[in-house]
Amino acid sequence: MEEYILRLIDEGRRVDNRDFLEYRKIEVVPNVIKRAEGSASVKIGNTHLIAGVKMEIGKPFPDSPEEGILVVNAEFPPLASPEFELGPPGEDAIELARVVDRAIRSAETIELKKLKIEEEKVWCVFVDIHVINDDGNLLDAASLAAISALLNTQIPKIEGEKIIREEFTGKLPVVNKPVIVSVCRVGNKLILDPNAEEEKILDSKLSFGIDENGKICAIQKQGKPIKFDNIEKMLDIAIEKSKELRKCL
Repeated sequence: MEEYILRLIDEGRRVDNRDFLEYRKIEVVPNVIKRAEGSASVKIGNTHLIAGVKMEIGKPFPDSPEEGILVVNAEFPPLASPEFELGPPGEDAIELARVVDRAIRSAETIELKKLKIEEEKVWCVFVDIHVINDDGNLLDAASLAAISALLNTQIPKIEGEKIIREEFTGKLPVVNKPVIVSVCRVGNKLILDPNAEEEKILDSKLSFGIDENGKICAIQKQGKPIKFDNIEKMLDIAIEKSKELRKCL
């Protein structure tokens, strides 16, 4: 199968007849978890993830006492792919969570200073990303799911030390919508949105977090070294395609 896919790409084709720079069908559905403060389901082709946001009260970090806290986690359950194993999050899950976290944080997506409740008390924003089905390109889908969930997150009411989760005081202050675009190299060809079979034959991949102003807020590289000329081309593609992805939010 891998040799067949390589031969098709060398001939300028893909297994599902998409163009090299064409995404599969994207579906973003917000508010899919009733008990979460914010949530979203994202499908890119057969890849499916759900992100949920939970708000908790905590102490600020010592180096940022005036700011709330953001934490991103990812779960890769075995039911989503034969490649996933039981147990604590593996390297792939940790890497995905860190890149999504970096893009959100570097783009200053959330006005964290507005999450201060009082001295030594802030809101903690926990974003949990769960893979339902892995058919490739998890990182791009995860970033869409996380941002969509944050966009519809509401801040619960507080009475004393108790959180009243059925009542809300307003929306989470989200002021930027970064998305991640992964540009992949196979030989001398560049492709977007590889499915699970195509991911097995990639030479390298550059994932760019791009904010609403077209600025880079995160970069993650996988695979073999990439020539500088190719990096420039990949960045140009990512910036242009980020506009397309953002329209799905």
